[in-house]
Amino acid sequence: MKNTVSLSQSHKILFLNTIAFTICFACWTLNGVLVTYLVDKGIFNWSLVQVGWLLGIPILTGAVMRLPLGILTDRFGGKYVFSFLLLLCSIPLFLLSFANSFLMFAILSFFFGMVGTSFAVGIGYTSVWYPKEWQGRALGIFGMGNAGAAITTFVAPSLLNQFSIEDPQNGWKLLPIVYAAVLFSMGIIFLIFAKNKKIETAKRTMPQMLGTLKSMRVWRFGTYYFLVFGSFVAFSQWLLPNFMNVYQTSLVMSGMFATMFSLPSGVIRAFGGYLSDKFGARTVMYYVLSSSVILSFLLMIPKMEITTTGPGVMATKKGVITALSPSNVRIDKQDIPIHSKPEATDKGGIFPTKSSWQKIIVTQNQLVNKKELIAKGITRIEFDANMWVYLSLIILIGIAWGIGTAAVFKHIPEYFPTQIGIVGGMVGFLGGLGGFFGPIIFSYLLTVTGIWSSSWLFILLFSSLCLIWMHYTISKIMNEKQPILAQTIDRKN
Repeated sequence: MKNTVSLSQSHKILFLNTIAFTICFACWTLNGVLVTYLVDKGIFNWSLVQVGWLLGIPILTGAVMRLPLGILTDRFGGKYVFSFLLLLCSIPLFLLSFANSFLMFAILSFFFGMVGTSFAVGIGYTSVWYPKEWQGRALGIFGMGNAGAAITTFVAPSLLNQFSIEDPQNGWKLLPIVYAAVLFSMGIIFLIFAKNKKIETAKRTMPQMLGTLKSMRVWRFGTYYFLVFGSFVAFSQWLLPNFMNVYQTSLVMSGMFATMFSLPSGVIRAFGGYLSDKFGARTVMYYVLSSSVILSFLLMIPKMEITTTGPGVMATKKGVITALSPSNVRIDKQDIPIHSKPEATDKGGIFPTKSSWQKIIVTQNQLVNKKELIAKGITRIEFDANMWVYLSLIILIGIAWGIGTAAVFKHIPEYFPTQIGIVGGMVGFLGGLGGFFGPIIFSYLLTVTGIWSSSWLFILLFSSLCLIWMHYTISKIMNEKQPILAQTIDRKN
């Protein structure tokens, strides 16, 4: 009976944690919709790089402050830290409605971005309520709060349009007020209904707590999280301007597509926790990183049109050009057929298409020699990057990242059972940095290359780095702990 009551209490805390984290995540990614809307409607004339910074600044705060909030959670318990965080962050979010410049918007975004630290608080607070065999599932369910990004991308565009019907210039200001009110209300609910609990061995000196961060394993887990979580956060915001520019979709439709990416990625975390419990987090991460490499490679192929030199037409004899037409060149009395430029066709195919034609470069009555070029060859290769195929690949990579986020945090209670808050805070900090640097890196890559899919090239390189590092580390451990077995495997292969 005691275990049943205890587990029932644990489920109650998990429910409160997950709801609070979902709301925090929705607020944390608000700028992805709001800033895109303000620029699209011409309310603020911010540059592409400025937009990248405004998308990234809240993510930076949530990343930087995760470590100290994780330490506070270990020391004082999650109830009071989480309640204080919710109530505090509602203030700058409310004041965002008064922002009238890039600087003010950036400063307030920095402060309300503190809601991103809710992950480190919730991880530590959830972990102390569950035994080891429940850790993967519990943390996976809590991580479903990532779906808060989907709530924002799905609901916020429609709310902005509704609020702006009567006042197109200032209607947007109601949105941060609504978000602030929800955040404040959740803080009150959490303070009333949550029950506090701390890690029993949390009374340690600060040097002892920080000493855990010297472990290379912490930084390796953080690097994985930089990819799977940071990329999820970055693309939850970056996909809106991406779809609007590449496929000319509306803000509402772009929000729906971003929701189709972020919702499955957030919800799947519970399944990722189950897989990690059943098959082991290391095995799951192998599949996640491999999938990220393959899918980002497919996604980095841009929507493009390439025109290059194709097969031309040369004179078969020496003579004078006596007649010209788009499809024929006559030398003396000999007709030489020319492929004229084909008419434009509707795009929308899945695979690249090729068309070739010739452009006549000689004139009437011109004397030409044998083997002289009379029509220049032109070949055009078009790749439409079909929007539905692109969206499908994005959903798949989002699902892979969602499973990966659960797998990364499955490691922490196993390797650091008494330092969950501080290690979770550091890993979350590095993951948050991925969400911060992502939009900024993407905006600079776009500015330099002029190609929207350049962001996926970055993901491909980073995914490959993580996969190689993990495989190298595992191989090294096997060689050190089981050298005879490793040598046998090497000889057989």
